[in-house]
Amino acid sequence: MTREDILGKLRGIMGRTSQAAVDWDRVGEQNTIASLGIDSLAMLDLMYDLQQEFGIEFEPQDLVNVATVGDLAGFIEKRMRA
Repeated sequence: MTREDILGKLRGIMGRTSQAAVDWDRVGEQNTIASLGIDSLAMLDLMYDLQQEFGIEFEPQDLVNVATVGDLAGFIEKRMRA
């Protein structure tokens, strides 16, 4: 799976999780997760969806340093290779 594939899936998953009015087609790696309307409670839902969609396992504390969509895509890439 390419990084662009991962980003496309992330846009879809985050779009279902967020309550914010966001043009998800324009979301890029530099966007912060918080700016997309994903708060700490929504992040728990997002984590579950990511684990299901990408077939990866991780704990909430593994995402402490993840602030942007690009950070999240990189995190997923690493987990998929492990």
